Amino acid sequence: MKKNVFLLLMFAAALSATCQPAGPRPNFNFDFEHVVDGMPVGWSAFGNEAYTLSLDSVQAKSGRYAARIGFDGEKPEFRAWAFAIPGSYPGKRITLSGYIKTQGVEGFAGLWMRIDPQVAFNNMQQEGLSGTTDWTHHSFTLTMDPAKTEQIVLGGLLSGKGQVWFDSLTVTIDGQDITTLKPLVKKRFPAQLDTAFDKGSAIELPELTEAKQADLKLLGLVWGFVKYHHPRIAKGDVNWDYELFRVLPSVLAARDEAERDAALVAWIGRLGTFEKGAVAAAPADVKFEPDLDWIAKAGLSEALVTLLQDIRQAKRSDDHFHIGMVPGVGNPDFKNERAYPEMDPADDGMRLLALYRYWNMIQYFFPYKDLIGADWKEVLGEFVPRFAEADDAAGYTLALLELIGRIHDTHANIGGNPVLERYFGERFAPVDVYFVEGQPVVTGYRQLEWAKASGLAVGDIIATVDGVAVADRVEALRRYTPASNKMRQLLDIGPKLLRSNDSIIRVEAVRDGKRFSTVVKTYGPRELTFNNPYYVRDIGFKVIGNDIGYINNGSLDAKDLPLYWERMQRKKGLIIDARNYPAHFPIHELSRYLMPGPTPFVRFSTGSVQQPGRFVRTPSITVGQAGGKQYDGKVVILVNEASLSSAEYHAMAYRVHPHATVMGAPTAGADGNVSRIVLPGDIRTGISGIGIYYPDGGEAQRVGIVPDIEARPTIEGIKAGRDEVLAKAIEFIAGQ
Repeated sequence: MKKNVFLLLMFAAALSATCQPAGPRPNFNFDFEHVVDGMPVGWSAFGNEAYTLSLDSVQAKSGRYAARIGFDGEKPEFRAWAFAIPGSYPGKRITLSGYIKTQGVEGFAGLWMRIDPQVAFNNMQQEGLSGTTDWTHHSFTLTMDPAKTEQIVLGGLLSGKGQVWFDSLTVTIDGQDITTLKPLVKKRFPAQLDTAFDKGSAIELPELTEAKQADLKLLGLVWGFVKYHHPRIAKGDVNWDYELFRVLPSVLAARDEAERDAALVAWIGRLGTFEKGAVAAAPADVKFEPDLDWIAKAGLSEALVTLLQDIRQAKRSDDHFHIGMVPGVGNPDFKNERAYPEMDPADDGMRLLALYRYWNMIQYFFPYKDLIGADWKEVLGEFVPRFAEADDAAGYTLALLELIGRIHDTHANIGGNPVLERYFGERFAPVDVYFVEGQPVVTGYRQLEWAKASGLAVGDIIATVDGVAVADRVEALRRYTPASNKMRQLLDIGPKLLRSNDSIIRVEAVRDGKRFSTVVKTYGPRELTFNNPYYVRDIGFKVIGNDIGYINNGSLDAKDLPLYWERMQRKKGLIIDARNYPAHFPIHELSRYLMPGPTPFVRFSTGSVQQPGRFVRTPSITVGQAGGKQYDGKVVILVNEASLSSAEYHAMAYRVHPHATVMGAPTAGADGNVSRIVLPGDIRTGISGIGIYYPDGGEAQRVGIVPDIEARPTIEGIKAGRDEVLAKAIEFIAGQ
């Protein structure tokens, strides 16, 4: 329920925004007292219509009315009141407060607030407000970013059964009531003032012949190339999304390639002239150059080729309406991309826009495009008919997820999407399943009593699920489970095997060589505690026996290192467990205690706004410092497929210790600061935004951190509750 509520609140942005009165000073109606035709002015609603929204004059906390939500149906989901505040306000912290009363709530009720786009969000789910409560004051605070904020949306919600009332809401920014503040006056670009297709693209695709599929593939190539290369689009002068909808009818109507190319030339020509500048010479350490050979080799008309080549040589700066590089890091910042939360999945033009937007982001700004393992242009051609046919929410979302999976990046996924939650199953078995020795094994319990009642025990091997062999189920899930390598993919597939939309799952399993059947009840996600045996955070440091120090890199706080150093500096060995994700970032502080001096451990590659598609390697970065402390014993770094991103980066640094050994299994193979991407339908994903390499240029993406000594759990070890990889590290240090 948590993920569904989050996404649907995000999805309601445009709906709520349309109900807010226009003007520089919004008519705040946080007490619900200004009413027209029975509805509080400025307020809207969204969510499942099995709920009733009304104004209640009997239960009001103050004044005449309170806003009520009540569940009247059979299948509980959620419903919310929403109030949108357009624009942005100066300040750092925004607080929403108000009074809530509940009656028989099964699920949760709360205030909610979202700062668009992608700035901050809270819906009080963590407070777990349920049952029957009298009027109680509640509040929470979010961090603001006035430069990025486009609107603030807030309200109250009910997730589940029961009734809830809201009254006397207030919003303050840095302690000042928002009703006393003036909104910021932000520059509006011409691209943001074009509203021609705000209600949809009006594009209807015909049945696509092979020739027309080729035309749409070319349009995707040209649209993205011009987007990132033409100076007028860089200035924000043109809504390039809507220009796609303007040119599509001409491309679809073209009878041959000549007409198609002429339509494209006329369309691009309307952007006007621009100043030329020579293409910058390639720096000495280029990782790869833009893939633009298609301009000359695609058989385009001479006029279109000349126009595109001229645009390639246009004079460009680093200031672009749609793309920038994050200062100090260099990963792409995809700016001013509309989420279109109100998108109708049946809108053919919007689906093509989603395909073209994502494909071109990868084409020009994905640092690992050279590792995709396929000609990315051919992938575009493959997905044109797929997106043309995917005319409902499930088809569209799954097509996007499969496209995202083609870049083989564990950072690239779609999270918290209600369509995908339904597809994979909204209910869960009360046991954990992960792959051990290549087989899906029950590794733990999500609720002890229910798990034991399921008939499954730790160590059981899952053979079939609802009559489908596990091997077939895994193969079906692969296309919708993006990952950098196969082991990480299996790690992510395991928990999906026992998901369902039914109340039970029929499972065949193997225990001690004997096959048996059982019927497993399923539960909602809020009823269970989800565990990850590879993602454990306990104390940051401990001593094992007398001779070995152990650091949990997932929970290590660098401020504690001086104390830990006194206990570990004379130990025979040190184990650094990186089978987790660091809660802090202790890489440089810990390395000062490990390395004899500055030691190169990594180098990056970054993209370019001026030359889209070009990636250049940076000089190596070091860890350790001259004159620092030095640990002289053995260092064993534990890794596995759960070691992702920052965990891999830390392992690369610790590995340059003079006596280091990496032990375990190859890591997830996805490193580099994440760049966020939003696609039509408010579908959100990301990519590894910078390239991460060893100092000699060796790859880590997709490959992962490859251990010096391989060590993996066994089924017998899981049954016995032993950490066999840790035990092997202890034996290694002891010299056994």
